[in-house]
Amino acid sequence: MITGNSSSRLRISFVFELLFAFAATAGQLPTGATLDPAGRAIAVGNFPLAMSLAPDGKHVIVVLSGWKTQGLQVVDIESGAITQTIEKPATFLGITFSPDGKNAYVSGGNDDVIYAYAWRDGRLEDEHTISLKEKEARYPAGIAISPDGRFLYVAENVADDVAVVDIASQRVVQRFPTEHYPYGVAVAPDGRVFVSAWGGQSVAVFRQANDRLISLGRIAVGRHPSAILLNRKATRLYVALASQDRIAVLDVKDGLKPVPHYLVDSTAREGSTPNALALSSDESTLFVAEADNNAVAVFEKGKLVGRIPTDWYPAALIARRKQLFILNAKGSGSRPNPTGPTPERPLRDPRTTYTLAMIDGTIRIVDFSRAQLPAWSRRVARANHWIAAPAHHLPPFEHVIYIIKENRTYDQILGDLKEGDGDASILFFGRDVSPNHHALAERFGLFDRFFTNAEVSSQGHVWSTAGYVTDYTEKVIPTAYADKRPDVDEGEVDDPAEGYLWNRALAKGLSLRIYGELTTVGKRTGKAVLAPDISRIFPAYDMKILDQKRADAWIEEFNDYVRTETLPALEIMHLAGDHTAGGKAGYRTPRACMADNDLALGRIVAALSNSKHWRDTVIFVLEDDAQDGADHVDSHRSVFFVHHRFVNTTDVLATVERILKIAPMSQFDAFARPLYDVFADTPDLTPYAAITPGVSLEEKNPETGPAATKSSALDFSRPDRINDAVFNQLLWEMLKGSAPMPPRYSHRAWRSRRADACPDESSRPLLR
Repeated sequence: MITGNSSSRLRISFVFELLFAFAATAGQLPTGATLDPAGRAIAVGNFPLAMSLAPDGKHVIVVLSGWKTQGLQVVDIESGAITQTIEKPATFLGITFSPDGKNAYVSGGNDDVIYAYAWRDGRLEDEHTISLKEKEARYPAGIAISPDGRFLYVAENVADDVAVVDIASQRVVQRFPTEHYPYGVAVAPDGRVFVSAWGGQSVAVFRQANDRLISLGRIAVGRHPSAILLNRKATRLYVALASQDRIAVLDVKDGLKPVPHYLVDSTAREGSTPNALALSSDESTLFVAEADNNAVAVFEKGKLVGRIPTDWYPAALIARRKQLFILNAKGSGSRPNPTGPTPERPLRDPRTTYTLAMIDGTIRIVDFSRAQLPAWSRRVARANHWIAAPAHHLPPFEHVIYIIKENRTYDQILGDLKEGDGDASILFFGRDVSPNHHALAERFGLFDRFFTNAEVSSQGHVWSTAGYVTDYTEKVIPTAYADKRPDVDEGEVDDPAEGYLWNRALAKGLSLRIYGELTTVGKRTGKAVLAPDISRIFPAYDMKILDQKRADAWIEEFNDYVRTETLPALEIMHLAGDHTAGGKAGYRTPRACMADNDLALGRIVAALSNSKHWRDTVIFVLEDDAQDGADHVDSHRSVFFVHHRFVNTTDVLATVERILKIAPMSQFDAFARPLYDVFADTPDLTPYAAITPGVSLEEKNPETGPAATKSSALDFSRPDRINDAVFNQLLWEMLKGSAPMPPRYSHRAWRSRRADACPDESSRPLLR
């Protein structure tokens, strides 16, 4: 990242988003928030999304839906011990017990099955599976059982159906269409069935008659309905509208009558993400899991009365008497990932070193106290930094160039710079390969505490352009990246309700140009609003095309803009050559790809610096995520340079918004920390000269050999269509040979390093 120093005003924020996991004990998250959870913690497995209280009241059953592990865990509430783990090929979201408590049913996700278990003496015993398979994928998600225990109602998430399963015959006996991505199912004592549609705006309603389900139609509730909950008498239905930060409430006693929504958003901006619901025993209190607030909101009589702090990304709730069980999908945070597969031990358990594999969950057990709510609420506000940053002076920039690159960590690129907190032993692309990255960092400032909000690209491009991702994106990505979901990135459900940076710019009347971001090789885009502003000569993502051609295209248009005095206010560019194509035969080597990317960046900066717009333009450069590399600080750390502070993706977005005078898109950029202090008072207008790397940009991979064989099975047609664990090992073998990975850094090492580098952040006490 390039930033200003005492003699130069910031020209380029050069952000290589490196995956650096934050030490759980320190509570710092890559999103910029901190953790200060209430209650007793129980560590559970990889990315849990659902849980159910067992009939004995002594155990909780957890459904794992992670990249590393999918399956079930039985947790002893009293001791906190995991007494049983059952790994399955796929499990997603749904779990229910039979009315008599003797059987449990679990949604099998990508396997298109329901797993049936007997519950005996605190253990689950396999009984059978119920197949849902048809010609197309079904992907069971939410699940519920009829009051008489004879039928299962299954939300078939990618088939857009609700299936009725006869438990005795183990067959699907009915199917009904729903809106896109049916998610949650709730059943009333009188047999009525309610199904939310994650990708729609409605709840489908059915009733049972003569052992058949009959559709009663749909009721509109608002965008992105997810979790649904009935009170005991089934007179009121609560629906979490995950991307509207509201709870829709329906009076369903004698029909379907909407009641005023509960508002859970504290900021009037998107970003709380209500996605799980529970009622207190007397039903006077509604608990709402706010995934992106790392909190549980507490409502009484429709009014928000406080919040309870949790671990990262609460996704399921159980309320029992005075206790609240909170399942946190991302647990206590991320951590360093300096180790990885080594050549002498092929693919040495990527289940411990890949960023998505490192996200394990927790259960927090909280003794609820109304008297504690004010103190808990203050802890939530402080942990989320819900105090808007005071306005400061920014240089009078008129143009922003925002460049998004692919997947590199800080240590991979700048680990050899002695001025920063780097580890040269895991450096991949040193100064000979990336001389411009190094020179720009040395001239404009080194940020060795920049963290990406995202784990992987499907989140990263949305975080980098919208400042928020929906719970759909968060919940399906681990499964999709494990090749256990047939569809991702589809439709409006993937889009934040408040839109993207370009929507804000266009609404403000600002001129815009898009270079490759969210476009395909044919220059198509799923974002119709972008079509008029897409460069037709800038190549979209394609690892066969050099970034030099992209630099040529940008420079050609830039020169035209300079000549006609029409340089857009905002340019967004995808410069993705640093993704590399591994050892794929016929493609350029990783070193050549990185050198090409480096020179292209240098040429773009040089062209700007030799123009009249060098004075009134700022460039921000970041990686969308840091998944394709190791980092000894955190798996989300990437290249950006700020002295004595943490910076993340949404801090950069907040700075762009302040410069262009456009409104924030979510609470993440609204309460972010704009980079006011990286700009000097006096600009250094010395032109920049691009440096040619000491590596051929055309160096090709061999047609045969181990790297070619492994790479032949990887799909480089689009970002992140590969197995990143295999890819990361492959890059290590190609670039480091037989050198072993360094020893794993402990959390203690990370804490001490971070304390040296960032005393203000590391020493800040947590509220207790």
